Amino acid sequence: MYPTVEPHASGLLAMSDGQQVHWEESGNPDGLPLVYLHGGPGSGLGTRGYVAKADPARYRIIGLDQRGCGRSVPLATDPGHDLDANTTPRLIADTEELREHLGVERWVVNGVSWGSTLAIAYAQAHPERVLGVVCMAVTTTSRWEVDWITETVGAIYPEEWDRFAGHAEEAGVGYRRGEGRLVEAYRRLLRHTDPAVRDAASRAWARWEDVHVSIGAGGYSPDPRWDDDGLRHTIVTLVTHYWAHDGFCDPPLLERMDRVAGIPAYLIHGRRDVSSPVQTAWELHRRWPDSRLVVDEGEGHGGVSMVEAWREANDELADRLGT
Repeated sequence: MYPTVEPHASGLLAMSDGQQVHWEESGNPDGLPLVYLHGGPGSGLGTRGYVAKADPARYRIIGLDQRGCGRSVPLATDPGHDLDANTTPRLIADTEELREHLGVERWVVNGVSWGSTLAIAYAQAHPERVLGVVCMAVTTTSRWEVDWITETVGAIYPEEWDRFAGHAEEAGVGYRRGEGRLVEAYRRLLRHTDPAVRDAASRAWARWEDVHVSIGAGGYSPDPRWDDDGLRHTIVTLVTHYWAHDGFCDPPLLERMDRVAGIPAYLIHGRRDVSSPVQTAWELHRRWPDSRLVVDEGEGHGGVSMVEAWREANDELADRLGT
């Protein structure tokens, strides 16, 4: 990997609707612009590991905490945040406002997991602003994908899914398995007026997330970030909000791939990704003639060799774009 260089510029940008989005810039100020879109939704830029995936001598590396999370304000769990206005079209608009603020004409777009959904949606909305796309742990947040990750994959972890669904059934929001969507029940629980209800639901969701990523990650291991109550509440609030609305992607991203014709793309995915089967990356690749699909046979929803492929893709894009 490249060094995780410190940002040379950062700030809070007030959006046109009054929300403030945190951004930072690293690398070469005169280099090829690259914007990184993080996962979650709601994970934020975290420890800034994304910076090490692009050559700081060749790239002007830009990251932002999507609205409502990270260092953006207010957080999705704060009273001042309008969660109903937090949608994919609004995140795309935020990204455009940041691009204009930084004086970027066109840029390379990187996205990981949920960030790949946002990267593709952004490219479809503004293809004239995109020089290339690199996605790792590819998702489009379609209804099929959401139902898979919250319900169908329970066939592999039946005892844990029983715990996960049972929590929603016992929480008093009217959910019964086989009747309605489990993700919608958790969305309601995370917006409950009782903080104890929200906390218990966030813990149940976090446990399920650790379980369904465990095969490709080498076995079950609780994610230490869940120990931070504020971070856990923010992430689970945003995840359930977005997933219950199928990523606010209407029509689904796969139905509008003509919008990105001519844009080079690298789609990197793990064969052992049980949470997000490689089928999505394959379908995207089939409908995106200018894409290259890299399937890592040994990894799941991320991993060392997948990250190496991510860096290599950015290197190759820089070569192709003449920087």
